[in-house]
Parts: sequence; C-alpha cells; structure tokens
Amino acid sequence: MDFSEKKVLVFGTGISGIAAAKLLVCRNAEVFLFDGNQDLDRDRVMDNFSAEDPVSLYTGELPDEIFKQLDLAVLSPGVPTDLPFVLAMKDAGIRIWGEIELAYQCKKSNILAITGTNGKTTTTALLGEIMKHCCDSVKVVGNIGIPFTGVLDDVTEDTVIVAEISSFQLETTEDFCPQVSAILNITPDHLNRHHTMENYIAAKLNITGNQTGDQVCVLNYEDEILREHADSIRARVVYFSSLHRLESGFYLDDDKIMYACDGKAEEVVSTKELNILGRHNYENVMAAAAMAVSYGVPLDSIREVLRRFTAVEHRIEYVTEKRGVRFYNDSKGTNPDAAIKGIEAMDRPTFLIGGGYDKNSEYKDWILSFRGKVKKLVLIGQTREKIAREAEAVGFTDYVFADSLQEAVDICYENAVNGDAVLLSPACASWGMFPNYEVRGKMFKEMVHALKE
Repeated sequence: MDFSEKKVLVFGTGISGIAAAKLLVCRNAEVFLFDGNQDLDRDRVMDNFSAEDPVSLYTGELPDEIFKQLDLAVLSPGVPTDLPFVLAMKDAGIRIWGEIELAYQCKKSNILAITGTNGKTTTTALLGEIMKHCCDSVKVVGNIGIPFTGVLDDVTEDTVIVAEISSFQLETTEDFCPQVSAILNITPDHLNRHHTMENYIAAKLNITGNQTGDQVCVLNYEDEILREHADSIRARVVYFSSLHRLESGFYLDDDKIMYACDGKAEEVVSTKELNILGRHNYENVMAAAAMAVSYGVPLDSIREVLRRFTAVEHRIEYVTEKRGVRFYNDSKGTNPDAAIKGIEAMDRPTFLIGGGYDKNSEYKDWILSFRGKVKKLVLIGQTREKIAREAEAVGFTDYVFADSLQEAVDICYENAVNGDAVLLSPACASWGMFPNYEVRGKMFKEMVHALKE
C-alpha cells in the first residue's frame, strides 16, 4: 500500500508503536507520534529516529490542527478503542488500524495466526519451530513480543509468518486474513477493556472474519463457545479435542495424540515423548500440529519438532530445587483459567503465590481447583483482599497476605518442606507492581536463585 504523503497518527510509543512509526517512515508517510502521558521521556522516544525523519511527537493532547490533517491512525494494542479521542477520530471518518493491520497491508504474506484466552504463546512458539524445520524463511511475531511491522524488511513472498494475536490487536483489524487461523479457547478475560463477554468473543472471532472456504480455522472442540460459533465461520474448520475421539481432526486417546483423516487415524506422538506437561499443553500441541498439517507440513516433520520442544519461559517453567522444594514460574498465568492449568500441572503439595492487577475477574473456580493441591495461598497486589473474600466464601481459609513478591517468596520458602512445590501463578495481570508478566517472572526466578540452602 502506498503511504506517500499520507499523514498518519501512531497512538502509543511502546515497542509496537515505534515499529509502526519506523515502517511508515520507510513508506514515505508523515508520522505524528502521540502518547497521552504528558511526562513521557521525549528523548528516549525520538532517539529511535533520525533528525531527517518526518516524525513529530505530541504528548498529553493532540492539537486540533494536526487532528484535522490525519488520513489514518494506527493504535498500539494497549490503547482502548472506546477512548473519547479514538471515538472522535471514528466520527471524523479517520481510518483506524492496529499495528497488525498496518503490517498486513504492507505485505500480505503467508500468515498462520493464533488467538485464544490461554495457550497462545506456547502454541505460537511451537508452531514457529515446526515451520522453521521445513521452511527457509519464518518469522514469529505479534503478541509474543516481536512487532509484525518490525520484521517486514526481511520478509519475502516465500516467508511464513507465525503470529500470536491478542483480542486487543484483533479489535483494530480490517482486511487481515490468515491462511490458517486458530482459536484455542475463550474464557472470561480482559473484561475491564472489552466490558462484556460478547464483545470479547466478537474480538476473538475477528481472526476469521475475512477468511473464506479456501482457508482453514482450527478450533478447540472442548470449548462450547467455539462450537456454538463454528457455523458462522466461513473457513474450513478443523477441530482438536482432549476429551473426545474425533472422526476428523486431532484428538487425545489415553497417552497418544492421534490424527484422523479420510476415515483413518494414525498416531502423531505419545504424550510420554513430550517435554511439556498437562492436558492444556497437549491441546496446544494438537493445535500447532493441526495448523501445520493444514498448511501442508508432513507429519514426520511435525513429530520431530514435537519431541524436542520445551516449555516457553514463564509458563509452568521449572526454576530450581532447594532443600527438596521445587520452584515453578507460571507468571504468564494472568487470568484464573490459565492459573487453573498451572495448579493442575502440579504433582506435589503446593505453596501458591497469587494476586495482582484486577481485570474484573472472578476467582471462585480457580480457588476450587486448590483442593488436595494447595497447602497455602500467599496473596499480593491489588486483588489480594478480593481473592481472600472469594476464598473464604468457598471454605478455603489457608491464606496470608504479603506486601511484595520478595516477601511472598520468603513466606513460601520458610514454610515449605522437602517434597513441596512453590508456584508463582497469579491469576492476575502484573500491572501496578510490575511492567509486565515477563518482568514479574524474571524477578521471581532471581529471588528464588538467591535463596540460601
């Protein structure tokens, strides 16, 4: 797409905003960078550009004379689409995209895109490894931490893009159309942003919105919401299931992952051969395998990668063992459903660290999953009193409050005995205490390694 002489607002100065602005500069657009934070470090932002680049930075408020010139606005994922300023742009007829849509408009590559409430990062990382095993040029991008717009200089017509796409990013797509998409699951999350479950579901389903019958959408058969909406998806649906034998698709049969096609079923891999644990991870494996098969990757190539793949950082990640106590980092468990998966994966009595930023989640089901597993719940962050109330309401009272993650780690280590586990799986976002779940997880690991034997 030609952006020459276009005047484009890039709303947000984080990693995706800077990458989008750089791409637009390379495409000869005039860029207005905007951030609502009046106290933003302007030098830090502008150090990403040369003095000759047609980039201007505005903070706090955008002048009316700039607003009236805009041809396009590109929103970073963290910018809500219902902000008054964004609504004003819509009312003014200004086209609004996200960074994912901008990248797609510049190069409509071979895209395999994954969304879902939980499991996105593991599935994306695994699919990326599968594709790298059989393709010369593969880029893994999106919500996994690498902006799509930041890799386009190295993308050719043969490059395969494996993209993790969040609901925030899907709110601002227009023509985005992957050749193979996947929706892993949909459970309540980010309702402080989307406001209703209906809005959240609609955002996730946007990943299929432009697909046709020539393309594929991979769905989790065990997710009732996805089964209910499958008939509205124009792409060919391929299911995976961890609880049912399917006539067509991927399914878990005891300890074997099977692939059924054309009336025949063959074993893909035994779960005993995998280096990742838990039924939720077997679902991630099936989703990645289903996407790869749908793209034409041979099963033998898929098997080889599945057998050597290890867990991604911050997702039920083994840290170390001290005094016979094993420590696990599940900082990516940022909602109750994801955190339930962390509990289910534990095979020892567990000291659990939970709590953080409030995304308007409910914690009853998470707390009910503790029984028989959690010896003590150590609560931190904004949600600690809310979680405590919900715990008491269902009869779980073995909890304590900590004022910091370090204090929580110390409490767990002081009370755990040989044969126990300590699990950081907060069921909440990190904001307020940490910039993101990665920083939270890395600090947890540093604290654990610093504990004295």
